Amino acid sequence: RAGRPPKVVDTVATGLEVPWGLAFLPDGDAVVTERMSGRVLLLSGPRHRVSELGTIDITEPNVEAGLLGVAVSPDFDRDRLLYFYVSTAEDNRVVRAPLRRAGLGELEEVLTGIPNGFLHDGGRLLFGPDGLLYVSTGEIGEPALAQDGDSLAGKILRITPDGDPAPGNPFDSPVWSWGHRNVQGLAFDDDGRLWASEFGDSSFDELNLIEKGANYGWPEVEGMPQGSQTDLGFADPQATWDVAEASPSGLAFTDGYLYLAALRGERLWRIPGTPQGG
Repeated sequence: RAGRPPKVVDTVATGLEVPWGLAFLPDGDAVVTERMSGRVLLLSGPRHRVSELGTIDITEPNVEAGLLGVAVSPDFDRDRLLYFYVSTAEDNRVVRAPLRRAGLGELEEVLTGIPNGFLHDGGRLLFGPDGLLYVSTGEIGEPALAQDGDSLAGKILRITPDGDPAPGNPFDSPVWSWGHRNVQGLAFDDDGRLWASEFGDSSFDELNLIEKGANYGWPEVEGMPQGSQTDLGFADPQATWDVAEASPSGLAFTDGYLYLAALRGERLWRIPGTPQGG
């Protein structure tokens, strides 16, 4: 409740070094990535025992870059594949590896050539109800890239599990939406709508409802009131916060609500999953 310190109900795991991505296997065990070390960890069983599955050796950590998102294949019971978003010395890329009894198997490239930088590397991975992989990328501190249709930076991408542009994409490319600064959270609601939490600059952080081919305005606009961005040809945010209250990270949906973690704000926001104007 507002004005009260948070109550810690339980501690699941300790001793982790900059954990970033989290995804759950069909049996309920959790896969965790460490941004700086490049390690992939498994939290298993009712006591959440921590073990190391392996290290993504191509990881090149630097400020906000490193081993970021993780996603579990929707066909995991058949293919055993885990997907990772990783910053290398050359680029950001999506890779995958099978989960074996002894740990991670051989790494395979899925999508390469995503621009990388010290800041704003995006990095969230999420399989949608359509079985396709959604990938958030940042504009790496170069705002103009978000409005560059030929760049994969500052976008949400939609690709097949093998890394090809998904059928039905709006631009005959991996790009699904554009004009993003740095999307940090992705979540689908019960109606199959995609939501995204996004770092603003100096004014507002945003919660956006993602539509096919829509432009979310960065760097031309930032967190303008409902209806204002639409008038300029950009998609409106569904909710905004002062950057001191938010700096959003992960995003999750359950029981009709979106839950948005706030880094600088050091709080958890709960937002009704009802689109404005809909």
